[in-house]
Amino acid sequence: MTPNKGTSINYFNTGNLHYSGRFEGYYSIFLHAALKNNNNIKIFYVTDKYCNFFNDIKYKLAAVEKNNFPSNYITCNTGENIFYKEKYYSELTFHYWFWKNLLNNYSDETWIGFCQKRRFWLQKKEDLNLKINENIKDKFLYKIPEECKQFDAIICEPIGVSGPKFMKVLKNGFKNLLKDPSIIFNKKKQTIKLHFDMCHGYGNIDLAIDVMHSKDKEDFKKFIYNSIRFNPHIVFISKPNIANRWFSDLFSWLDNCEKIFGFKELKGYETKRLYAYLAERYLSFWFKKYTNSIDWPLVFVDMERSVTY
Repeated sequence: MTPNKGTSINYFNTGNLHYSGRFEGYYSIFLHAALKNNNNIKIFYVTDKYCNFFNDIKYKLAAVEKNNFPSNYITCNTGENIFYKEKYYSELTFHYWFWKNLLNNYSDETWIGFCQKRRFWLQKKEDLNLKINENIKDKFLYKIPEECKQFDAIICEPIGVSGPKFMKVLKNGFKNLLKDPSIIFNKKKQTIKLHFDMCHGYGNIDLAIDVMHSKDKEDFKKFIYNSIRFNPHIVFISKPNIANRWFSDLFSWLDNCEKIFGFKELKGYETKRLYAYLAERYLSFWFKKYTNSIDWPLVFVDMERSVTY
């Protein structure tokens, strides 16, 4: 409830912005300035390995492993959580915790975002080819770029999946070849569906689509069967209301998927994290369908010598 004009208040909270003192006059000026500022952003760096190289970045540090992390890392094994699913859900373990325990703390005007181990948002597209060294941290995205302010979401630039090596198709895609031998020569048929079948278990994505909510089932199937590019990684930047809708659709679907795949039979690196790989493809589709999004570059930073195991 908004205080009456002239009312004294001890504490006023507008999301991440705080004001104390008399309400009269100053509040309206303060609030106008706060809402006009489109650079209020909180980005969470989600990782399963501690690396001291990133300790001083201006991101919120989040851990998704049982390893001991310093106190400046947010852990996701408190409150409502799925921490016990980490080896199957990967960074989604933190995303779920954030959704259930932290998301409501942010105002509608705050941008919230996620990056992941070794992958960081860049402030400028032209910085993508910079040499990876100590100074690369100065090039990370810490405010919303001007080019992005007319959009309501930011996702990673897409990658192509067509053109797999011939021997890999023979080894991992032979079931697809039996159905349609022409896929070996026709790049337009080397789709996300083929790529997923080869890398994460033949037919798994079809089984997952079967239990998808009806509003997306047919559209997502068309996307998987016809697209040769998708936006990789489970990373995005958006306002809280969009993040809430995304998490709601994603985790309700994955909950249905668990009834099919479970956990015990998910073995090997490419299959154990099946739920994360499904989410990766769904994110690319969902943000293109439901938001006005822009593709933006990530930089890969691998500082192995700085990693503490």
